[in-house]
Amino acid sequence: MLDALTIATGAAALALAAWCGHAAFRDQPTKDWHFIGMAIVTLLTLVQLIVGIVQLARGEDPAQGTTLFVAYLIGSACAIPAAAFMSLAERSRWGSATVAAAAVVLTVLEVRLYDIWSG
Repeated sequence: MLDALTIATGAAALALAAWCGHAAFRDQPTKDWHFIGMAIVTLLTLVQLIVGIVQLARGEDPAQGTTLFVAYLIGSACAIPAAAFMSLAERSRWGSATVAAAAVVLTVLEVRLYDIWSG
């Protein structure tokens, strides 16, 4: 796993959490700029998914098991898009809060991915 990509994804997710959390605090729904931020974080997770699959295909094995690693990769790639759709359904401050919570969850998933890969 690429450590720099994991750190960049986690940092971007934390920035998105702070940004959307601030919007929820100010009683604002998610706006177009938030969706651009979500797209950037999702792109980072998709790149991480591809890198992880390529490393598995090359024969590298995570320390704590391939199945667990792939499950976390897929979960991390789905976290922000799922929150984005939920925030479209809830056009209030709670949509922004949902995205902020999902971004925090993504950060935790990134830490766990690192632990699974390196042991």
